[in-house]
Amino acid sequence: MGQPAQSSVEPAATPASPLRLSLLGLVATLALLGFVALGNWQVHRRTWKLDLIQKVDARLQAPPAAAPTRAQWPSLNAADDEYRKLCLSGEFLRDHETLVQAVTRLGAGDWVMTPLRTATGDLVLVNRGFVPPEQRTPAARSAGQTAGPLQVCGLLRLTEPHGAFLRRNDPAAGHWFSRDVVAITAAQGLQAQDTAPYFLDADATPNPGGWPVGGLTVIHFHNSHLVYAITWYGLALLVAGGMAIVARYEWRLRHSGRVVK
Repeated sequence: MGQPAQSSVEPAATPASPLRLSLLGLVATLALLGFVALGNWQVHRRTWKLDLIQKVDARLQAPPAAAPTRAQWPSLNAADDEYRKLCLSGEFLRDHETLVQAVTRLGAGDWVMTPLRTATGDLVLVNRGFVPPEQRTPAARSAGQTAGPLQVCGLLRLTEPHGAFLRRNDPAAGHWFSRDVVAITAAQGLQAQDTAPYFLDADATPNPGGWPVGGLTVIHFHNSHLVYAITWYGLALLVAGGMAIVARYEWRLRHSGRVVK
């Protein structure tokens, strides 16, 4: 016997319940507002980033400024002070040298951090530059270990506390992954009250013997905020479009006697 013919008539679509529509509308509205807020935040961040880049460029083009005084130390901040050019005069405390792991365009090695005692008695950690593994010990670069008063110029950098990503500083073992001024000062037994809360990245002025190599500061500010803003606003438009489609669909169901497929 043959199979009974199946009906090709589809059941009519019915409007969603008010509760379901309310919940869907609430979720969509919250998503829309959230995406718009994120887009606005990225626009604000982009404005801030462009202003920072402009300020830093101006500092890099300016002549060296006077070193911050002790009274100014507590107010130092990245927005107003980082990457300022400074020239300091004093004498290196070479027996308090600290090596901080570094990766530069010259390869993997270390930064040589050495305290400089100025004529006023202030201590400023100076990143004298990069050395490869074979130049880690002072004896291997004895030509660059000159004594006596000198002047060093470079860029003001703020302390880098705790360590690098997934690698914390271990002062007891002498393993350093960031230029943490406070921790290095304590590990070297220096007077905290006399030590500036920043360090100086030395410029490219050659050191005797060629090591350490200064002037390797990387000045780059990632600025993809416009792309992020467009992405968030695009998602907001998609949500708004979806809301409009659902609203039109539900309106047609409620105002038409025809079957909506």
